[in-house]
Amino acid sequence: MQRQVEVIGAAWGLGGADPGCADAPAALAPRLRTALGACAVPVLDGPVIQARSGERRREAAIGKLCGALGAAVARSVRAGRLACVLGGDHSCAGGTWSGVARAVHGRLGLVWIDAHMDSHTPRTSHTGRLHGMPLAWLLGEDDDPLYGLTSGVIDPAHVCLVGVRSYEPEEGERLERLGVRVVMMEEVARRGLREVLGEALDIATRGTQAFGVSIDLDAVTPEEAPAVGTPVVGGLDSKELARALAIVAGREDLAAVELVEYSPRLDPDGRTAKVAVALLVSALCSSRDEAQVIAQALDRPQA
Repeated sequence: MQRQVEVIGAAWGLGGADPGCADAPAALAPRLRTALGACAVPVLDGPVIQARSGERRREAAIGKLCGALGAAVARSVRAGRLACVLGGDHSCAGGTWSGVARAVHGRLGLVWIDAHMDSHTPRTSHTGRLHGMPLAWLLGEDDDPLYGLTSGVIDPAHVCLVGVRSYEPEEGERLERLGVRVVMMEEVARRGLREVLGEALDIATRGTQAFGVSIDLDAVTPEEAPAVGTPVVGGLDSKELARALAIVAGREDLAAVELVEYSPRLDPDGRTAKVAVALLVSALCSSRDEAQVIAQALDRPQA
């Protein structure tokens, strides 16, 4: 039986390069609800967590927002629902995955699909943007309190990054020291995305109680998904990624899926939104056949 998907909004862009990411949950939720309905997936409209108007203290604000998001995600998972978090910038990952970890009371695995490593700390960051730091915090690398929450909720041995092609030396050194598996874009191109995601899933599920998938839309080539906060040349093919994500569809140990960094103001024709929804449906549909139908829709020309 298909689990109910609870759509939870992380409606802020305080931690990223483009504050317009705050509008992503409102733009994507109706599209996602319709697409999931076509696959007969029951959907619950969960809370939308957003910053107060005029909020200027970014670090404190994001800490509070992540605390509220973590509580909402934990409630969803404990209720037996499949949590789907729509960001916002990637700083929301601190709330999403701390909430899942709290709910499952066991080891959590994570597949992190991203053009970046997001593994800086406040002391190593070149920009000070918090959307470049959540994975380091989740792995326990908090040289300066970042969220005001307990860090180190995921064991590095249970994390795999896929599609990386833009990072600073400090991040690479940190993940290498921690033993995190990083699949660079060059390796994806050589081996194929389906094989790489299979390996990532093995890493996230071996010895864990549950796992999740975090998708930063900038992992996709900007020719196909240009409306993101920090686009990077090259990247994953959206059709291939949508098809490959069907590998997680219907798994009972899938606790949550997160999609971040979509900026509606940069997407007047809805092209990037279409990619975002296809990726989510492929991961959230219990029937892989249904997920493939949605993925194949990306092959059709725009209306």
